[in-house]
Amino acid sequence: MYTICFVEDEINLSNLIKTYLEKANYEVVTFTKGIDAINYIGQKVDLWILDIMLEDDISGYDIIKAIREKSQHVPVIFTSARDQDLDKIVGLELGSDDYITKPYSSKELVLRVNNIIKRVYQANQNEKIEYACYVVDLDKRVVSGKNKEINLTTLEFDLLVLFLRNIGKGFSRDEILSQVWGDDYFGSDRAVDDLVRRLRKKCPKLNISTIYGYGYRLS
Repeated sequence: MYTICFVEDEINLSNLIKTYLEKANYEVVTFTKGIDAINYIGQKVDLWILDIMLEDDISGYDIIKAIREKSQHVPVIFTSARDQDLDKIVGLELGSDDYITKPYSSKELVLRVNNIIKRVYQANQNEKIEYACYVVDLDKRVVSGKNKEINLTTLEFDLLVLFLRNIGKGFSRDEILSQVWGDDYFGSDRAVDDLVRRLRKKCPKLNISTIYGYGYRLS
């Protein structure tokens, strides 16, 4: 059973989402204060759902920074009542995997959780892909270059695998959003540009070409 930590200071919403996630066969740990969530980091958690604005002085941004100090791989979903591209971009910069704007339906959140859990934790039969100096272990979700592990977020890893499995194929920004974030993602395609920029920075030997006015291609 997968464990989800849900950090939300609205008690009624927290209880409602907890009920829906438990019906979907997840174990759910809830927190209403950021400090309690930070103190829990290090325990077994398969996915975090973080409200950006909390009632104490610790925000969802503070929590994800603490999470990323321990692990680059555990997926994180941000929730917020503010529907601004800046919030989404900041969240992606900090390593979040998805962003959902309040008010949202419980079923939509569960669907997004299901999609991320399936994408991140399904086995790949020890398959490995090599490109330039990089070795990608799909089962362990580990990327190494020159015998040194490269820390990629979940989205960065999934984008890398998409490119490596389709070398020479051009992808539009909308196609990348669909393949990496999922069909239920609603947001600006600028998130794709930001994700590609971060992947290029971490893996500079990747020959990712920009197809102007369209998208990207790995050569």
